[in-house]
Amino acid sequence: MSVEELASIGITPDSIEAAIAGSHKGWLFEEDGEVAGFAMGDSERAELTVMAMLPAYEGRGIGGELLGNVEHWLKSQGCKKVWLTTDINPDLRAYGFYLSRGWEDWKIEHGLRFMSKSLGQ
Repeated sequence: MSVEELASIGITPDSIEAAIAGSHKGWLFEEDGEVAGFAMGDSERAELTVMAMLPAYEGRGIGGELLGNVEHWLKSQGCKKVWLTTDINPDLRAYGFYLSRGWEDWKIEHGLRFMSKSLGQ
């Protein structure tokens, strides 16, 4: 999504700063001064809120590491089951990425696919 598209749904530098000051925590991958990917979770809602990777960096294990960081942190915050939303199209890369890491379909609602994962004890 473009900066403008993100802003249209309320995702701005100020909203991210406020989230991190609250119940969110995020991880960033940077290489040679370029942000290549990031992930963020919300411990209050037990939600993976953001997972993004530039296509040029895919297939290097970076996304899996970022996702793992969020999952481990959410578990450390007491979350036993976590969830996320993604596009309903199963042909998109994100769907296979989450499935291969133990996420399961939960429901499709409001044009979004909801997925969940048990983090165990």
